Amino acid sequence: MPRRADAQRNHDLLLAAARQVFAERGADAPLDDVARRAGVGNATLYRNFPTRGDLLVAVYADEVADLCARGETLLAAESPGEALHEWLLLFVEHVAAKRELALAIRDDPGAQPRSELLAGWHTRILGTVTALLDAAQAAGAARADLDVHDLVALAKGVALAATDPTQAARLLALIQPTPADRTGDHA
Repeated sequence: MPRRADAQRNHDLLLAAARQVFAERGADAPLDDVARRAGVGNATLYRNFPTRGDLLVAVYADEVADLCARGETLLAAESPGEALHEWLLLFVEHVAAKRELALAIRDDPGAQPRSELLAGWHTRILGTVTALLDAAQAAGAARADLDVHDLVALAKGVALAATDPTQAARLLALIQPTPADRTGDHA
């Protein structure tokens, strides 16, 4: 059943506030701060998200949805290779910035198990990067032998190892094909 307009507005305000508060103060930030930032009372917070776990799951699911939506938008880009690279940078930023949030999600009695939630999000992300990689490979803008699972593992490694976004971009640039790779001329 769809929410009333005011209830949907409160839900959206709470999600936006939680994203900000968790980004600024971590996943253990007081939920009172989330309600205050959203401009609603604690009762409204708990009516929408009965537990911290419910709020964490909703925020992380929203983050994954945004990341995947950006990938779908990039599929229409003129340059599939640049689209893949741009999305990988977004993914690296997501992993680096949202890792604590994902790790804070715990199994709660009566809720969907954490492993199922993570598997669903992983599947959605994998679908997005597969479409982008396929387009880049078809355009000759990505190595033909590049496997999507290896690419995701590499991007996760970059996210965890890079010291800043500039280094992450340099590391990701290493997987872009050179002109010789695209033409098959390997001198």
